[in-house]
Amino acid sequence: MKQISSRFSIAVHTLSLIAVAPHECTGDFIASSVNTNPVIIRRIMSKLKQARLIEVRPGVGGASLLKDPADITLLDVYRALEVVQEGELFNFHKHPNPDCPVGSMIERTLRAELIEAQTAMEQRLNRVTIQQMMDQVMCLNKRSS
Repeated sequence: MKQISSRFSIAVHTLSLIAVAPHECTGDFIASSVNTNPVIIRRIMSKLKQARLIEVRPGVGGASLLKDPADITLLDVYRALEVVQEGELFNFHKHPNPDCPVGSMIERTLRAELIEAQTAMEQRLNRVTIQQMMDQVMCLNKRSS
């Protein structure tokens, strides 16, 4: 199965970094932390801006959150990035054999299960905030120091 795009984890990283160091958060600074190309960061930041999660300062650059980190859920990020096509996490193979007893019914029987799985994932993402992610990062940093 194809994985959800890494844009999601990069966006969570980006939002957490902006929350921790808002005055330093240029695209280049974030790209350095993520260890990726600044173009990728700019594309992700554009999506986060469209979703009204961040504002980007023109000219001198930098970004800041438009909401408190405790009010931004992972589901907000997931939706902002449109990491799944047409709102569906799972896809079906095209044109199974209609003459086969399994092929003719597999999509109908499996669809409800997959919708339930996606709903459960989205409910879980809705319970976790950027603040909680930042708290976990800080806790792990303290332990490793």
